[in-house]
Amino acid sequence: MPSATLHDGTRVGYEIQGSGPAVLLPVDPVPKEGARAEELRRWGMDPALGRTLADGLGDTFQVIAFDYEGHRMNHPAAALTPDHLAADLLAVADAAGAGRFAYYGYSWLALAGLQLALRTDRLAALAMGGFPPLGGPYAQMLQVTAAAHAMARRPKDPAGSGEGGEYDWSSVEIAADGAQTAQFLGLYQSLTGFDEAAAQSRIGCPRLCFAGSADVIPYGPEWGGVTVDMAGPLTRDRARLEAAGWQVRVLDGLDHTGAMQPGAVLPVLRPWLTEVYAD
Repeated sequence: MPSATLHDGTRVGYEIQGSGPAVLLPVDPVPKEGARAEELRRWGMDPALGRTLADGLGDTFQVIAFDYEGHRMNHPAAALTPDHLAADLLAVADAAGAGRFAYYGYSWLALAGLQLALRTDRLAALAMGGFPPLGGPYAQMLQVTAAAHAMARRPKDPAGSGEGGEYDWSSVEIAADGAQTAQFLGLYQSLTGFDEAAAQSRIGCPRLCFAGSADVIPYGPEWGGVTVDMAGPLTRDRARLEAAGWQVRVLDGLDHTGAMQPGAVLPVLRPWLTEVYAD
């Protein structure tokens, strides 16, 4: 597998599939297997999520898939700043030979795409899933991440219903170590005071945002007692988002986990990318 050198000197592998306009996809192209795959299925998640997304786009686009989240869990960054995020994503695009490219990311990787769009003119299109481009829960995520960092030395198995169905994010215990959580804490600290409204005029490419209508996560006292609402900004401020240039999709009945699955993403992302590149 070819690889790209990131801002901290570590290297992340990537796969290229298909031909056509380039799409940068920070997802793991290698399906999970064994016990890990069974655990993901128990929570309604596709063990081959990255592979399925790449296959779903690869007949029309040149998909550049790379497991950036997995890489950062294995190789935590000393400082994961917005500048470093953008530099890392551009490093993968450079290594893959993509001059201009579309980008799709989900959750914090959607946030990364927004920061990338503010730092390069090479984006042909930006798609953000599971994190709103306006009204983002930056303060709430800072609190949750600070709590996660404090709990990082108490690894336990994920807790939840244990019977399948919706993933209970608020009850998950931290199995990450301090270095892993510290990088995300530093990221949200560096985004304190980020002016989303002012940023909108600096994004020149076509853009799409989507979230599940049930993507609202209340966290208990141990996590700061906050509610992370990804759906609300898209429903309450839809007119404002559209006026700022975003196409907005709210996926009925889906929570944060459900809206990231390929069966939800591809019917939204694929036709939109096709339309963008046709124009």
